[in-house]
Amino acid sequence: MRFLSFVQFVCLFAAILPIHAAPFVPAADNQILERLPTQGSDAQERALRALREQLAKQPASLPIALKLARRYVEIGRASGDPRYAGYAEAVLARWFALAAPPVEVLVLRATLLQRMHKFDAALADLNRVLKQNPFQTQALLTKATILQVQGNFSAAGEQCTELQALTQELICAHCLTSVQGATGTLRDSYSALNAVLERSSSAPADLHAWVSITLAEMATRLGAIEKADAHFRTTLAIDSSDQYLLAAYSDFLLDNHRPADVVALLRDKTRIDPLLLRYTLTLKATRSPALQRQIGALAERFDASRLRSDSVHLREEARFALQLQGDTQRALGLAQENWKIQKEPAAARILFEAAIAAKDSHAATELRTWLARCKLEDVALTRLSARTEPHPSAALAYM
Repeated sequence: MRFLSFVQFVCLFAAILPIHAAPFVPAADNQILERLPTQGSDAQERALRALREQLAKQPASLPIALKLARRYVEIGRASGDPRYAGYAEAVLARWFALAAPPVEVLVLRATLLQRMHKFDAALADLNRVLKQNPFQTQALLTKATILQVQGNFSAAGEQCTELQALTQELICAHCLTSVQGATGTLRDSYSALNAVLERSSSAPADLHAWVSITLAEMATRLGAIEKADAHFRTTLAIDSSDQYLLAAYSDFLLDNHRPADVVALLRDKTRIDPLLLRYTLTLKATRSPALQRQIGALAERFDASRLRSDSVHLREEARFALQLQGDTQRALGLAQENWKIQKEPAAARILFEAAIAAKDSHAATELRTWLARCKLEDVALTRLSARTEPHPSAALAYM
């Protein structure tokens, strides 16, 4: 914390200050505004503290700064706490300001931009890196990920192919099968990735978890419920704190009418907005008297995101508007705004659901056309698509 200027400190904590109260002005720069919960183990906290102390002694040391920034990025990814991205930016601020930042700094900045869904800016940094070094592995992998999220599957596949001679088999297989599984070969892609994982017993735990989540999502899209559940539980055994995993598994449990399991999974993790959304949807499913209070809390959080011009959780906000507020037009607008940024199965699903609820045949038709063109397979999307197909008796069958 000591490396942040006071202005940066206030900006980072804007999300947790009450938005309905008069502005609070600390009496001194060192006044504590909030005690943050510990992220990770005591050993991790000691490692962070040691790195901060080293950087304080050697503020111009890029290796130390990169190591600390990468730790912050990883904690932010796992916890879903956006403040860690701010910490990483602050650590690397002097290098970000350079006209030609070092390659390692550009890659890390692209990672931060990716997490904030500023994909075009991230790609610009990655292209600068790859122009200097076409074989920079992390740049290729991050670029492939962004291109796939944008729906540019052909270009994403090209980046994955470039990785084959540069890194281990499991990483390459994950990259390629993720793209192939979104373009018409889902079952074969699932089988291929699962086979590589089974023979990669020595893979690091975090890589094993990363691949297992993808297998769980592939199995879910195939309608293989038992296999998906097994993959999710395997990943939970590796890391039960990863917020992306918790959100994805909660969605799976909600779809399969297991709200009690969602409550057990999330009851102490609702500081993170996407997890509070899933928890609140569970309260709705169980007709809990606490539902309205949590809806109010979510509304405040999404309002705060808007004030920060934060577009990271557009999909979640669209689900909130549709499933908890019943505001179909706003939900459709948010889902369409999100679809412009990212084209993933979950983004397509909320767009379909909002289009159906709003009786917008044009939005539904455009999405059906896109899905047919890229051959994306997903049992939930297939069901939703069928509900929007023209029938002889009506322009659209919505109900």
